[in-house]
Amino acid sequence: MRKYLPTLGELIDRLTIVQLKEVKIPKHKEEYQKEIEEIVHDITEILTTTKQLKVDGDFIRAIIVLSQMNTHIWYNEDNARNGDDVGNQLMLTHGLNGIRNTAKNKIQELDGGRKDYKVDCIASDFKDWEISW
Repeated sequence: MRKYLPTLGELIDRLTIVQLKEVKIPKHKEEYQKEIEEIVHDITEILTTTKQLKVDGDFIRAIIVLSQMNTHIWYNEDNARNGDDVGNQLMLTHGLNGIRNTAKNKIQELDGGRKDYKVDCIASDFKDWEISW
């Protein structure tokens, strides 16, 4: 029985990140494929055993937002590691992480699971990135 395992939102978040890694770090593709299989298994278990879960357009949208934020964070951090931090992209990454946490919370609202209440106010500094929840 689950006690304190990753929430559905955290599993979906991790899946989007590992999917990026599978493509961007091909030398470890097999390891990432195995992790993807395990995460997909656990997500399937949750989706098939949780009776109150409502998979609808809002749920799908939260997954899309989560995936987009993780992709933008990936590219911003990659650029910073390569010495390209034009326009303070790391601050943007910090703000996008707040949007990412909000997306995970939206998934958790639909799942009924625990939420992360630290969504970070820096996201308000990046109005162009504001999501119309």
